Formats: sequence, structure tokens, C-alpha cells
Amino acid sequence: MSQPSHDIVAIGNAIVDVIARADDGFIAQEGLAKGSMQLLFTTEEAEALYAKMGAGLEASGGSAANTVAGLAALGRKCGFIGQVAPDQLGAVFAHDIRAQGVSFTTEVRAEAEPPTARCLILVTPDGQRTMNTFLGASQFLPAAALDEALIADAAILYLEGYLWDPEEPRAAMRKAIAIARGAGRKVAFTLSDTFCISRHRADFVKLIEDGDIDILFANEAEITALTELDDFEAAVAKASASVPLLVVTRSEKGAIAIKDGARFAAPAEPIDTVVDTTGAGDLFAAGFLAGQAEGRSVEDSLTMGAICAAEIISHYGARPEADLKELVTKRFG
Repeated sequence: MSQPSHDIVAIGNAIVDVIARADDGFIAQEGLAKGSMQLLFTTEEAEALYAKMGAGLEASGGSAANTVAGLAALGRKCGFIGQVAPDQLGAVFAHDIRAQGVSFTTEVRAEAEPPTARCLILVTPDGQRTMNTFLGASQFLPAAALDEALIADAAILYLEGYLWDPEEPRAAMRKAIAIARGAGRKVAFTLSDTFCISRHRADFVKLIEDGDIDILFANEAEITALTELDDFEAAVAKASASVPLLVVTRSEKGAIAIKDGARFAAPAEPIDTVVDTTGAGDLFAAGFLAGQAEGRSVEDSLTMGAICAAEIISHYGARPEADLKELVTKRFG
């Protein structure tokens, strides 16, 4: 097996985030489920909600894209595969992710409709984010668009559950798993949201039981939904029996990992004020995977994840504002 040229290559939704403040009254008025994610199925729906939002911050995003941006900020070599349209937001996304030092070779979709994906994120005063996602062009990522050489040359292929919903990228991710497996690489998967599990639980369980997932990321709600067990410890025990490395985030309670039956834990990093939880899980995954790429212990990798997550929730947006490498160096030297 050849030495990989990239640490991680991710496949996910290529989305531009639009983040704005909102109060609980606005969330209720629009009939949104606070703190969760819902899909907007038409351009018209997306434009209608956008028109009602207050002034916001616009930046390239998407769950897996946020993770590789964090990994790149930590000095790891990464790639990203995702579909954009030939429009202004598509150009913004491509420029931003390449500016982060991430390899982005996916060809721009030829058709202008649907347009590039966007996620309208409403942040309430308690820091909770309610995401309204229009998948646009990202949900038409075809298997033919995969950079097979890039996937085969990455130590870890990282997949986001959000992209499992549309049929075309689901087929692309199945092909990517086969490519990574054929090259002797590892596959990491994040469950993303209970919404995804409710729609595709059988698929996710089969991927795990078939041995296609080496590293599984989840939060408390997701792991209980996946296992259909209300008790957290029972859910962790069930899931960890079928995957080599299970990582579960627990918000202010920190995070745990189960590797080959051994349990590890790290506390959450102290923070004065939670401003915006957008991207917390994405950047936790970045810190953890960076730690693993550096050959650190599971416990230290959990701590790196907690450091990155704490930085993200201290400000608006899902991309780091502080120097993540410096924050990690202060802790570990």
C-alpha cells in the first residue's frame, strides 16, 4: 500500500452559509424546529426565508467542508469533493475553500439550475442555531465527478450524513467507499443530524455492520436515534460493538470515544459565552482527526476536538477566527 499524499479527503455538500441573529419569536412564527435542521426544497422557499432574515454573515460552508477547513488550519493536507453551480455563490465557495489550502478539483456543474446550495442559519440569543438548508446543485454530485486518485491517495475518506439524502450523491459516496477500501484506506462517517438518521437509519446501520466504517462520529441524540435505545450508555455499548472507533460529543459534558472496547474521555473546554454553536461538531471532528493524523492518543485527539469546538462556538460562523495550531500548541507544547 502506497503512502497517502493527503491526510483526509471529504465528500459533502458544497454550501454557502448565511448566518443571522433571530429571536425565539421569529423561529416560532416561521414554524421552525429550534436547534435542528430542515430542508428547503425549492429556490423560492430559500429566497422567501432569506428575505425575512436580518443582516447576516455569508461564508462558504457545509459540514464536511467546515471540517476540512479546520483540518487545513491545523496543518493537515486535505481535499474536498462537492458540487457547485456556475454562479456567484459557486465561485465564492470554490475560491474560499482553495484559499484555505484545501484541494478542490470537482468540476463545476454545467447547468445553472438549481443554483449553488445555501444554508440559512438563524442564531438565537442562547447560541442555538436553526438551520434551513437548500441543497441546490450539491445534491446532484454524480459518481462521475469523483476524483478517484484523490480519494485513493488519502489516509481517511470522510463522509457527511447530510449528503446521504439525495440519490445521486449517495451513489457517489458508495463508490468512494469502494475506492477507499480498494486502496486500503480508512473511512470516517458523521451521522450529521437525527433528521438524516430518521430517513436513512437502515442504510447507516448496514454500512456499519458491513464493516465499511472505521470511525463513526455522533452526538448524544444521534447515537440514541441510530441504536433506537433511549439510554445513552446502552446506545454507546451497542454502537461501539460494531465500529472500530466510535466518537460521541456531549456538548458541555465533553466527549467520549470507544476504540476496540477501550473507553476514553475528555472534558469540554471552558468558555465564557456560547455565541453560536454552528459548526461545533464539524470542528470537533477536525481536531480529533488532526490528532489521529499526527499519531496522538485517542484522549489527546478528543482534547484537540474540544479545543477546536470551543473556538468555533465563541463567535458567529463555522470557520475558525483564532489560530487553531497556536491553541493546540499552547495545550500540548
